[in-house]
Amino acid sequence: MESMWSKAPVGEELQAGLGRPRGVRKLPSSPRSQVWRAEFDGTRAVIKQLVAGAGADERFAREVAALRAAANAPAPVVPRLLGVDPAQRVLVIEYVEEQTPPADWQIPYATALGRLHAAPTADVQLPSWSGPASSDIEAFLKLAAQLGIAAGDGVGAELEALTTRLTARTDRRHLLHGDPCPGNDLHTPDGVRFIDFEQASLGDGTVELAYLRIGFPTCWCSTIPAPALLAEAEAAYQEASGRQPTADELADACTAWAIRGDALVPKAERETTDHLARLLEKDWKWGPATARERLAHRLGVVAALSGDGGQLTETARLAARLRRAMLERWPGLSPLPERRPELN
Repeated sequence: MESMWSKAPVGEELQAGLGRPRGVRKLPSSPRSQVWRAEFDGTRAVIKQLVAGAGADERFAREVAALRAAANAPAPVVPRLLGVDPAQRVLVIEYVEEQTPPADWQIPYATALGRLHAAPTADVQLPSWSGPASSDIEAFLKLAAQLGIAAGDGVGAELEALTTRLTARTDRRHLLHGDPCPGNDLHTPDGVRFIDFEQASLGDGTVELAYLRIGFPTCWCSTIPAPALLAEAEAAYQEASGRQPTADELADACTAWAIRGDALVPKAERETTDHLARLLEKDWKWGPATARERLAHRLGVVAALSGDGGQLTETARLAARLRRAMLERWPGLSPLPERRPELN
């Protein structure tokens, strides 16, 4: 068994600081990384290496910067970063003993998310969050036309103004996880610890608070809590973050996710084609829900949040009509599940 540890890329510099890894065991991971569990002088740890390839150095730098910044959050929200080897793109982090998430897991999740967003970021070097672009607006309006729904000139103007508002809010510099999905939240007796910060950025925390309403748009496990639980989770976020997003800000964030076709597919398939156009011809399942089911849910959220007199009034009306058209065309669509699916 001793030879197994040599497969974990722990070089001399890391060994000098942490000791020699023992009890090394390979763990399942995404194609973009390799992960091992090990012990260093009695301290249990996780070794993670970003696999060489396009963007690997950037993803490594983002994860290291985010873990270091998150260590200064008001309460622990990440495992401790024990060591790094930039040349090999290796991180060694504290091993966290997780437990089965409770039935109301959204509440401790939202509490930890709020604390993460409250971490000081004055000297943090991370890119700004990137919202929807003009191409997303064009694809969304094209979908409406193909479903026989006239959008009206006001919708395009509202959505262009939305992108301007979202860009302006990136100066808030909240520490964003980038992919705060079930599975990247480790539930422990002392609260949630987030992992996998390869897509971390800085911006307005509302775009991640919106995950609870919009159905976890970057995640395979798209779910939605019951209304009472959603309200409790959002209140927990507000208390933990020290900020209360306005109704208009929440509507902006949810609309931003609703019009992005890339929020219907896994990361490897993003920026490859117009996924909103694709779902006219074919539906596909990603986790417990299909692309059409995800979009129908998101349209319903936008329609409910952006009422008359708001900044997205025409967009809300279009979303309601689009959702009705989808349900008429594909009557077998199901609501998003409330229950968190088990990870394989």
